[in-house]
Amino acid sequence: MASKYLSSLSKKEYQDLTEKLLRIQNNKCFICCKIIDSEIQDTNIDHIVPLANRGKDSEENFAVTHESCNKSKQDANLKIARILHKLKEIQQQVRETENKSASLKHVLQKYGGSKYNFKFKENGNLIEYSFSEINDNNIYKTVIFTDHLSKEKSCFLEVPLEYIYHDEIINPRGINSSISKLIKEFDKGNPQLHLGLARIDKGQLKIFDGQHKTVAQILLGNKKLVIRMFIQPDIDRLTETNTNAGSILRQIAFDKSIMRQLNNTLYSERVKKYQEDFNLDSDNFSFSEQQLIEHFRGESANIKKYIIDSIKHAITNEKENKLKDYIDFEGRAKELPISYSAYDKTVLANFINSKLILKTPINHKSDEGLNPRELEIKQIVELLNIIAEEIYINKFQPEIGVSRIENKIINHKDADITDNHLVAYRISREEILFNWLIYLKEVIKVYFTNTGKIFDEKKVFQYQFDEQLWKNIRNFIKNLKELPLWKDKSMASTVFAGKNNYEYWKTVFATGKSPDGVDILTKPLNFIEMINDHNE
Repeated sequence: MASKYLSSLSKKEYQDLTEKLLRIQNNKCFICCKIIDSEIQDTNIDHIVPLANRGKDSEENFAVTHESCNKSKQDANLKIARILHKLKEIQQQVRETENKSASLKHVLQKYGGSKYNFKFKENGNLIEYSFSEINDNNIYKTVIFTDHLSKEKSCFLEVPLEYIYHDEIINPRGINSSISKLIKEFDKGNPQLHLGLARIDKGQLKIFDGQHKTVAQILLGNKKLVIRMFIQPDIDRLTETNTNAGSILRQIAFDKSIMRQLNNTLYSERVKKYQEDFNLDSDNFSFSEQQLIEHFRGESANIKKYIIDSIKHAITNEKENKLKDYIDFEGRAKELPISYSAYDKTVLANFINSKLILKTPINHKSDEGLNPRELEIKQIVELLNIIAEEIYINKFQPEIGVSRIENKIINHKDADITDNHLVAYRISREEILFNWLIYLKEVIKVYFTNTGKIFDEKKVFQYQFDEQLWKNIRNFIKNLKELPLWKDKSMASTVFAGKNNYEYWKTVFATGKSPDGVDILTKPLNFIEMINDHNE
């Protein structure tokens, strides 16, 4: 909404107001808080609280920003925009230094949190505690409550940030885009209805639930947080409960990647428990996955899931995995070509047998570099790297993203969409990706057959691939991406309009035609022909 006040000012009056506001702001941009040099940088004056939000159209509600900051701000409310800009800086730094999403841990570090252990003692039905490290020598007391069903003990505390940590074991999630909604909600003065949940781990008070609400409170300037602290809880129970809340109970929107990480943690805990039960050293893995399942007989279905999810988690999060930079783990972004859901239903579904449980020791042939699970993870990651190198790296452009690509082509607004970007976008669509990965798996299986090797196709990635097979895989992907249909913009309003099902593309690859007989490929896919290097 335009400002009548600013519109009424002369050029000199506008400049005088700019200089006045800059003096108040110590010559810093209201959004990014960096110095403004008005001689060499363009600026804007904007409402701090928008007129649409009942902000005043007067000087006390104006601030100066870099013009670029104002154009790229993430919210109409300058106060919220400034907060989101600070968060964005944290996220970018973590992405650059740690190659992962920022979490509550990083926000706490930025805002002076996570410095001291929380010291307390139980005294009957009370706990007593103090914050002496920050010169608060009062002794506080609060009541301990015991849950009648779980028998877990907990209490409610108001805790300074200096004593709060992020629980990366029970809740490893990064911060997603929903944080902006929480910041706006709390900024309105609406209360936090669900308190953060915490536990003590080696003296540290760690929040394992309510991460986003905690982050929003911190970004809005809260120096103390009210939390519910569990006292000497059963960690397995808390982890399982937090996991179930996002799956069986659907209380929170846990995505599958986080579920995999939690199940990976639960798998590690069961391995430790097995070692303890049989008096084995912590580095003794002479037992098999099958023995683990048999030992925890009452939860065998869960153990199987933990094992398979730990493999999927290891592949996805392997630091050498180049494809993960092109996977949208949050499911909301419009910059990346492969949603985690599509990755799960295609890549992981095709390459990992969810029913395969090994009877060989967990450390079988590890010294020789031929451990079945280690080899499986290593070789699938290598395959994903080939896919990334041939299809995405220096080809797909995140700044263009995946939003409305076909519509842009139809409406002739596609000048910035390169052929490489279009190929990567189209070849990544779930129903397409699923079907060509089946052909790629056939390339692998036929190679083993033709070289006379006996193999179990359920665990094909647990056999050592030789150099020629890797060449075949790369050639297949190279030839696949060169198929004319991926670059054909005339198909934007037909073949690639909307989402076709898996069967549609199965028919296209098998016959060269759509199910209704329209020619799409010059001929059916022949994966034997596609492993040839046509440049030789």
